[in-house]
Amino acid sequence: MQSNEHSNIGLLKEIAELLNEETEMIPMLQGALRKFLAGTQFETGWIFFIDTKGKHQLLAHENLPDALEYGGCRHLQKGGCWCVSKYRNGELKKASNMIECQRIESAIDAKVGDHAGVTHHATVPLQSGQEKFGLLNVASPNTVAFTDHELSLLESVAFQLGSAIKRILLTKQEQEMALVQERNRLARDLHDSVNQLLFSVTLTARGGSEMAEQTEVKETFREIQHLTQEALTEMRALIWQLRPKGLETGLVEGIKGYAEMLGLTLKVNVSGVINLPSRTEETLFRIAQEGLNNVRKHAGVQEAELFITVTLTDVLLVLKDEGCGFQMDANVQIPSIGLQSMKDRAKAAGGSADWVSNIEKGTELLIRLPH
Repeated sequence: MQSNEHSNIGLLKEIAELLNEETEMIPMLQGALRKFLAGTQFETGWIFFIDTKGKHQLLAHENLPDALEYGGCRHLQKGGCWCVSKYRNGELKKASNMIECQRIESAIDAKVGDHAGVTHHATVPLQSGQEKFGLLNVASPNTVAFTDHELSLLESVAFQLGSAIKRILLTKQEQEMALVQERNRLARDLHDSVNQLLFSVTLTARGGSEMAEQTEVKETFREIQHLTQEALTEMRALIWQLRPKGLETGLVEGIKGYAEMLGLTLKVNVSGVINLPSRTEETLFRIAQEGLNNVRKHAGVQEAELFITVTLTDVLLVLKDEGCGFQMDANVQIPSIGLQSMKDRAKAAGGSADWVSNIEKGTELLIRLPH
């Protein structure tokens, strides 16, 4: 027993070193799970990340039998189970043997592959202090229940994983805060220097136009004034994108304010209650900004209509205009950097971006994001 405890201590140290090396969530979880299974009697395992709304996501798994791995781990990803239900209800406090698992039973009943004797599993919450992040589940062939010693070891690893997850999340928050601060600094610098300089050029060009006597000179000053005014509008739009002032009063007001700054008339229609995570709000705001920029630059109209529909799981944003539209060949790359940027932002948030457009029939932008 003593040598077994010594071996477990060595394993826990190895896992701790691994967790300190990894900086990304999923590789960290995958590596720690692999190391844990290699050093214990447990043979397979999987990790659920569970958000504050109780929605679970399979983030890592190792050495799953065919029945559980079938169809991209379909039976682990969908449906209900006791471990997640107990976690959501606050009933799961420590490592426990599960007397049944609906996900495993579903996979076995579907006859989609060999379950390798895996019929039950143990589970333990991943947490740091009072903050919980998800579940670590482990199993072995032909094993209905694990010993108290095995469950104790499982709790030790879960504690390390929970602490590592907390550290990674805090690091990401610090990085996001640093990014926001840098954006604000750059926005201030642009406003105080380039923006003011362009404004001065606009005034100078206007004065030159009024003072000049020759028609050609007047026209030159007017063209300078027009171009500088365009550059000033672009600069203000850039400052807004760096530091979206409107978001503190809500997503809708932020988008309306940006449209007004661009000189656009925006009609807004909202369905559902907008109570979205801050990152989802910012993603929608950035995409809407790019969409409104396209309306101003390319549509040839000064009006647009915005629809926001919020459901229990998704938010749909639709931006429509009745402008000149465009025709795009499905076999060629996206021609606009702005369109590609919107698609990339939506994809990074786990959503999608599509658009419908025809010559002289306007454009409709459709964004769907999970929340």
